[in-house]
Amino acid sequence: MRLVFAGTPDVAVPSLRALIDGGRHEVAAVVTRPDAPAGRGRHLVRSPVGALADEHGIEVLTPPRAGDPDFLDRLRQIAPDCCPVVAYGGLLPQRALDIPPHGWVNLHFSILPAWRGAAPVQAAVRHGDEITGASTFRIVKELDAGPVFGVLTETVRADDTSGALLARLADAGAGLLLSTVDGLDDGTIRAVDQPADGVSYAPKVSTDDARADFTLPAVALDRLVRSVTPEPGAWSEFRGERIKLGPVRRTDTPTGEPLDPGELRVERRQVLAGTATTPVRLGEVQAPGKKRMAATDWARGARVEPGERLT
Repeated sequence: MRLVFAGTPDVAVPSLRALIDGGRHEVAAVVTRPDAPAGRGRHLVRSPVGALADEHGIEVLTPPRAGDPDFLDRLRQIAPDCCPVVAYGGLLPQRALDIPPHGWVNLHFSILPAWRGAAPVQAAVRHGDEITGASTFRIVKELDAGPVFGVLTETVRADDTSGALLARLADAGAGLLLSTVDGLDDGTIRAVDQPADGVSYAPKVSTDDARADFTLPAVALDRLVRSVTPEPGAWSEFRGERIKLGPVRRTDTPTGEPLDPGELRVERRQVLAGTATTPVRLGEVQAPGKKRMAATDWARGARVEPGERLT
């Protein structure tokens, strides 16, 4: 089939590479978000998907909006049979959805209808899901509600960050997307409507959502921090300044005198912080203007006093 692939970040690269390397389909063009400023010099940088397309001599389309008339005209000229989508990051109007005969087929990182929305992997980690996965479905006007072509499952490990889990799903999902496109091409796959029950939503995670709340039980705090690692990154405040936190580790039993939520105890080989239940062991810490470092090194440099806390 003749394809136009839509995607932007690193997580979409395995799928584009699978479609290119598969050799069966022609990737005629790629749609990605416009080049964005990055780095200290704030130079415009191509998206990871756009950069891979450039390497293979594939036309790259960067419309400011997918409803832009010039973009829609070019899409009609290319005449794709199907448009696979992975984390494109833009809304697709009905005028665009109607162009390819086989529609726009999205790879979404949850087992639909669970965790529709922008942050399904973060939601799965934060809510303690033991199993998650990925789904391919035909895009319709309603958010992530289209009929499903295929599903894969993935175990959520006890120490998974959203970044680690998403990387595994991106690699496995690339094969699922390729097999879906293959099935559409030879007519061996059909979409099945999503069930009405079990719908849940995972909105985009903000920086405010990533604040480490030490009034939570240790198990919930652990999940929260892992769910926002690496993006947008967990944080707390110490002495009125914001510090970034890497994943924490739960302690099974209380150690020494009880700690109030956020209260710090610096020991020789660990730094503990109180929660609503047992303390957690801090991992990496990054103070303003500093590099990430082990919590013990941070505590020694900051000269943490007894009774001080993270808030």
